[in-house]
Amino acid sequence: MSDSLRLYPAVDRIAYVESLLADAGLPTSDVRSKTDCFRVAVVGDAPVGTGGIEPLGSNGLLRSVVVAPSERGRGYGGALVEALADRAREGGIESLYLLTTTAADFFTAHGFQRVARESVPAPVRETAQFDELCPETATVMCKRL
Repeated sequence: MSDSLRLYPAVDRIAYVESLLADAGLPTSDVRSKTDCFRVAVVGDAPVGTGGIEPLGSNGLLRSVVVAPSERGRGYGGALVEALADRAREGGIESLYLLTTTAADFFTAHGFQRVARESVPAPVRETAQFDELCPETATVMCKRL
């Protein structure tokens, strides 16, 4: 990466977020009601991906990390996860949870560990992402910040 990755609020680029998520087969039904959670990752002047943090007290839910297909293989996914984790930490989040059906190895490489669903704090379990949008078979992971 020659330019550093920066995060910007997704409010003005919500259609970009929805498009990336839909193309990746990820849920989009609550994106517009949670625009404040999402960020667009930008390198230079070009958007390269998206992701979000849903804050839940001292816990947070990492949401929908996607790098644009044309930008994959350049380290942007890892940079995006680290930038979102830094943002969560700065916001007082101590534990960051996620659900994934396809990227457990990727997230393990970035410090997340598999956890049992029943060990997840109630505020995280009660999110739409956890309760309705992701399948029961999704891997649950956590990273202590």
